[in-house]
Amino acid sequence: MTRLCKNCGFENQDEYDFCAKCGTALVEGLEPRQIYVCAPQELEVNKKALIAAYITTIFLSWSGAVFGLFYKNTIFSTFTFFGFFMPFFLVQSRHPALRKHGLILMAISLAGVSLSFYIMMN
Repeated sequence: MTRLCKNCGFENQDEYDFCAKCGTALVEGLEPRQIYVCAPQELEVNKKALIAAYITTIFLSWSGAVFGLFYKNTIFSTFTFFGFFMPFFLVQSRHPALRKHGLILMAISLAGVSLSFYIMMN
């Protein structure tokens, strides 16, 4: 069963209390609630968490190069791929500053992983 809007004649679903097209109340005596929409606030970037992200990414992505220098021909250099997790996470953020830091971390990770595999192969 459908509810017809008296204002515009639109056929609404039975469970609707207001017209989906024009917003007129379909039930007598029912008034719409006021909804206040606030402007989105600029979220602050947690600097301590960002520093931790840099430290973690540098450690993970460059550790293979360090281990490769000390222990030649080790497969442990493949561990450096874990350095890409944090940058991939930050690049997908909606916050422009976090995206920017994600791209910087991506470049750091790419350099570390490339060097690690160069050392591992030679």
